[in-house]
Amino acid sequence: MIVEQFHRTDFALPQTVLQPPDGTALVNLPVYFELVWPDAGFSPSEIDTTTLVGRQVRIRPTLVGATYLTGDGTAIGPTSSLGGPYPDGDLTHTYDTAADVAPSISVEYGGEVSVDGGPWTTIPSTATIDGPAVDLQVLTSRNRLYSD
Repeated sequence: MIVEQFHRTDFALPQTVLQPPDGTALVNLPVYFELVWPDAGFSPSEIDTTTLVGRQVRIRPTLVGATYLTGDGTAIGPTSSLGGPYPDGDLTHTYDTAADVAPSISVEYGGEVSVDGGPWTTIPSTATIDGPAVDLQVLTSRNRLYSD
């Protein structure tokens, strides 16, 4: 029953944040990826409480790993990193050609359970939640030199 309840948890839908932030990037320059959690749903470390057969059951999602889908057929991960913005973000991808792509993040949640305030134990199951894609236009820039 606990595994079934775990799979009914309203997990937070992972959100993809990209930098540059305006939905455009340039070929051969890195795009920084970041995983953020919305307010809705249960993200890692938040606790979902319910009652099963008269017992208080608390389920706490954990992050097993996140896979960053770049939209061009490649992926980063799975990793436990949440990424981040320039200059400290550790998850980047460089696009080789101009294209319209739709990067997204897929998260594998694990979980822990506590019954009637007892110790936390690992739930022997995982759940994968795919976040929505974001539109990204990868552009080519050409330099030209002009003389007076």
